[in-house]
Amino acid sequence: MDKFSASTKSRSAPGKRSRRAGKPAASPPAPAVPPPGQGKRGEQGYLAYLLRQAQAAARLTLERSLWEIGVTPPQFIVLTMLKAYPGLSGADLARVALLTPQTVGVIIRNLERDGAIQKTPHPVHGRALQWTLTRHGLTLLEKCRRPVMALERRLASGLTPQALAAIRRWLAQIAADFGDS
Repeated sequence: MDKFSASTKSRSAPGKRSRRAGKPAASPPAPAVPPPGQGKRGEQGYLAYLLRQAQAAARLTLERSLWEIGVTPPQFIVLTMLKAYPGLSGADLARVALLTPQTVGVIIRNLERDGAIQKTPHPVHGRALQWTLTRHGLTLLEKCRRPVMALERRLASGLTPQALAAIRRWLAQIAADFGDS
């Protein structure tokens, strides 16, 4: 037996008795965690946590609905941004899609391979590439919009147009205020 094995073998986990000394100490029962929407996971929770919790739930729903089409949420975001802002470079796409340049690089390669986007050299900066949607990319984006719009309707259900506008302003303002920090 080496020195390391011998020294670690006799140690027990913190707060537990060695097996030689008898039964291990019983762990206290885990506290009950309320479901989303209750306790600190509800209106009593921190705003940042509640935003994160809502985003995770919406993203999972989006992933499941786009999976049937064969598109990931980041791919959908890239397609959406290229429709809204044709000619973006990979670096610009990473910024507006809130993704790393490495992730956008993989997405671009896959979408180009599948014929959804195409590249052209930038007219001024020759080494930079501009990306645009192809006809296939537009069709793919339209297929994605159906489940995305269903999610949008679900998110907005029960909200008045005024409340929805206020929430959109609030979320956009958060992004603008914290975007540079």
